[in-house]
Amino acid sequence: MYDVDAARPWSALTVAQVRGQARLVASRSLQPLKIINPAAPAGPACHVVLASYGGGLLAGDSIRLRVRCEAGSRLLLSTQANTRIYKSIDGRRAEQLTEGYLADDALAVVLPDPLVPQADSRYHQAQHWHLAENATLLLADWTHAGRTDLGEKFAFSTFSTELRVSVAGRLALLDRFALRPAEHLPASQATFGPYNSALSLYLVGPPVGAQFQRLAAVLRQLPPPGQTDLHASLAGRPCVVAVTPARDNVLLVRALGLSRLDLEPVYQAVASALAEEELLGFNVLRRKY
Repeated sequence: MYDVDAARPWSALTVAQVRGQARLVASRSLQPLKIINPAAPAGPACHVVLASYGGGLLAGDSIRLRVRCEAGSRLLLSTQANTRIYKSIDGRRAEQLTEGYLADDALAVVLPDPLVPQADSRYHQAQHWHLAENATLLLADWTHAGRTDLGEKFAFSTFSTELRVSVAGRLALLDRFALRPAEHLPASQATFGPYNSALSLYLVGPPVGAQFQRLAAVLRQLPPPGQTDLHASLAGRPCVVAVTPARDNVLLVRALGLSRLDLEPVYQAVASALAEEELLGFNVLRRKY
């Protein structure tokens, strides 16, 4: 999937249970990444924020991060704000590479703000999460078309992402996406049409697990009232959501919005569910804002 040359340095963080509370027990951040651990909330989970100098990535920047959640621990991994991908003037790309490891009964929730690739930018993202049989992962991947408030829409050069999730050593999920606006006509009805913001949510975990079942129930309720399936007639709606059970242990949500604000209700519903004690124990968005 990507070069894992041990000679190249990686940022890293480890979360473990300490006296009934998940704690950040090890952390190393290499520029341009900065790992921030806000004061622990009242709930049982640990909150880690990924930040970067300048609020984004320059061409040539490479963030390489390893995440470990020890047995029984709970982690919220979020970002400081939108991650801007700046213009490439020399053909180089910015990249983010993540390896995650979840031990038995661990829960990791990855809820970043949108990636915003600016004009002439080049970006690649790859993630591989390794889950124990009874671990649960809820991961969001959110992309915006660009600085749309300035009239910039799908003006970047290249954008690609890849997500792999393995459970007990077996591949359970593989999702790839690549877009080159000069070739793929992103504003066509076959691609994004009028929509500027695209959000994917991935839930992977034991189907009979309480955490998986509670989160799955919330995700299944996300499609807006009146939407029964995806169809061209839905193109005028500000937000379109599709929920698909890819496997018994994998639930996938795709959402498109005319703006970022149109997709906020999706995050709000998820944040509300995560506030329950058996999950994170606090509201993600209230804690942030």
